[in-house]
Amino acid sequence: MQRLTVNEGHLEQLFGTRDENLRYLEERLGVTVKARGPEVQVSGEEIGELIASRVIESFDRMLASGGAVSKEEYRTGVRVLEEDLEVDLVEFFLDASVAGSLRRFVTPRNLNQRLYIRTVSTHDYVFVTGPAGTGKTYLAVALAAAALMDKQVRRIVLVRPAVEAGERLGFLPGDLVEKINPYLRPVYDALYDILGYEKVSKLLDRQVIEIAPLAFMRGRTLNDAFIILDEAQNTTHEQMKMFLTRMGFHSKTVITGDITQIDLPGARASGLVEALDIFEGTKGFAFIRFTRRDVVRHPLVQDVVDQYARWEKKTRARDDGQS
Repeated sequence: MQRLTVNEGHLEQLFGTRDENLRYLEERLGVTVKARGPEVQVSGEEIGELIASRVIESFDRMLASGGAVSKEEYRTGVRVLEEDLEVDLVEFFLDASVAGSLRRFVTPRNLNQRLYIRTVSTHDYVFVTGPAGTGKTYLAVALAAAALMDKQVRRIVLVRPAVEAGERLGFLPGDLVEKINPYLRPVYDALYDILGYEKVSKLLDRQVIEIAPLAFMRGRTLNDAFIILDEAQNTTHEQMKMFLTRMGFHSKTVITGDITQIDLPGARASGLVEALDIFEGTKGFAFIRFTRRDVVRHPLVQDVVDQYARWEKKTRARDDGQS
């Protein structure tokens, strides 16, 4: 059994509405949490007791240092300590958060996301791979926005390959901008969430933020810029080579993609897959590899990733057996 005493002024934030944060610890960790005022008692399996008590104690310290605690932080705290019991949660949240002058305070949701944030600050080329829901694009946009607001760069350039998904672009309605807009919508969504609609609109009008299909990058040199190539698994060898040579002085480049979701026609080789092999071990290049354990969307998204992986493995084995 674990016993601890927390700051009485922190009880509302620490325990949540109707003690919802404590109930989450009970359900997730299989423990019983009883609180009488600032006195908290945790009982259950040893590992569950230890994680629950460290989460509560850590968030009590975080509130004392001016931080904020929500149910999302509780979920993240538990997830992080399940990965590594030695992590200091206060340092985890306060040291690796993306602040700047953003509308939304962005914090890492697992150890790999913290590594991602730290790596981008120390490397000029960062390749980030992993399944949907791991925060690859969102964190890249947040880091770019923070760098822009803190005047570390003068502009953001967000790039995506426009792979035709079952329809020719020429047959889609509208002008060129309207044709490519669906491919770039996830990037817009992240920007609006992080900076707000009005600020993003102004920055787009002034071309401080530029969102464009990959084909528009040819022949350019991008100085003082934070450059993001999203959905990079759908680049060809030639496109990736062209993109990686666009970076000028005082710039930083993040390349994100999911190598299990390649949509290139005709079984063409992915430029991202090739680049991961070509630049492994090259100075100045860093690689972050997320897995299904890093999914931070709705809890069922991780099940979606797992079930598809099992189904694809079974299908490949069946096809190999028939060939």
